Amino acid sequence: MIKEIFKKIIIAILTLESKAVLFRFKPKIIAITGNVGKTSTKDAIFTALSNNLKIRKNQKSFNSEIGTPLTILGLENAWNDPFLWIKNIFIGACVPFKNKYPEWLVLEVGVDRPGDIPRVAKWLKPNVVVITSLPKIPVHVEYFSSPDAVIKEKLSLINFLKKDGTLILNADDPLVFAAKEKFDGNVLTYGSDSTATVSYSNKNIIYMENDGVQLPAGISFKISHSGNSVPMSLPKVLGVQHILPVVASIAVGISQNVPFLDMVNSFAKFDPPKGRMNLILGKNNSIVIDDTYNAAPLAMQKAVEVLAEIETNGNKIAVLGDMLEIGQYSASEHKKIGEQVEKSKINLLITVGIRARSIAESAIESGMDQNSVYHFKDFKDVSTLVLSNLKPSTVVLVKGSQGIRLEKVVEDLISEDLNKTDLLVRQEKDWKNR
Repeated sequence: MIKEIFKKIIIAILTLESKAVLFRFKPKIIAITGNVGKTSTKDAIFTALSNNLKIRKNQKSFNSEIGTPLTILGLENAWNDPFLWIKNIFIGACVPFKNKYPEWLVLEVGVDRPGDIPRVAKWLKPNVVVITSLPKIPVHVEYFSSPDAVIKEKLSLINFLKKDGTLILNADDPLVFAAKEKFDGNVLTYGSDSTATVSYSNKNIIYMENDGVQLPAGISFKISHSGNSVPMSLPKVLGVQHILPVVASIAVGISQNVPFLDMVNSFAKFDPPKGRMNLILGKNNSIVIDDTYNAAPLAMQKAVEVLAEIETNGNKIAVLGDMLEIGQYSASEHKKIGEQVEKSKINLLITVGIRARSIAESAIESGMDQNSVYHFKDFKDVSTLVLSNLKPSTVVLVKGSQGIRLEKVVEDLISEDLNKTDLLVRQEKDWKNR
């Protein structure tokens, strides 16, 4: 009770300080929402624009009513340390009196409960709104009356977009694309359709040879705008999950007259967010696809699709954990993933968590050999089984919701030579102690 009261007081003070900063400096704001891809899109936008604009992005996935003020004030998360929160308040109070401040802010706007977006967006008043995706069964749906209620909440961000602002929409998502009717101003689109303002094509997996073994090393594609088509590649990541954010970022830059080639070239040193389809060299010359940041049905489906696409002489292993916060849709959505796994020619399926048991059961019911399916109640014994099957050229996908903590499995699988703190999600002391 005391902790909750303290939290509300902190949020109220930091929000007040943030409003003062916005009033004082009047930065332009790019606000991103959607159910999949917010953080990757935020990081891509920052990369595309940072060489031409004075811009700040929110750190990691700070997209809540406390994360947004922290970003505006340029403060770190103090986690459970009350003294650091008090220090943050004093530092935040000084920000409006500084001489310099970014001209642009790129912020994720997330949803946990009904009313979250209006509560933040009404004082943000963004200049650009980007909507990434609105799957039929979104994360956090268990806190809403229906999936449509979540979608309506996400789309409400458009209501707070300035009249002379720009709306950026994912043309590959029908629900997102339909939102163009909700805004009378400038609308740009992005996606695989050539009619989009910015489009991509020719998606391929890049492979490398390591000690005589072929391993996936990244993705390549072409990006097009106004008749110009440029080849691009992103190392150490896989999936359209990373292509769409790049294409979205180019659309944002075009809306602000940033040169097309400048943006494309800026991705030469792109550092993708952790735990989102990242390729990490594993032990015994294997490769790990680290997708452990979080899990929603659409993202899980896309991750399994990528694993199925990879060409390898070794085995394919899927370590799949619970998809949390989808409420009454949990059983049916986990079952769908099991059916997909069976069709994907995956050699070994390991599920983790109470809900993920449905993935295992569904895969077996769909025809997968039960000797190739294992289930664990938590992550603790998973690594031992995976390591015993980790032969050269093996590809391991690891994905689950935050609460399942599958980054701990990835930590055991990757090469000892790598710096785990730099590569993995949830490496902060507060997380490590949980």
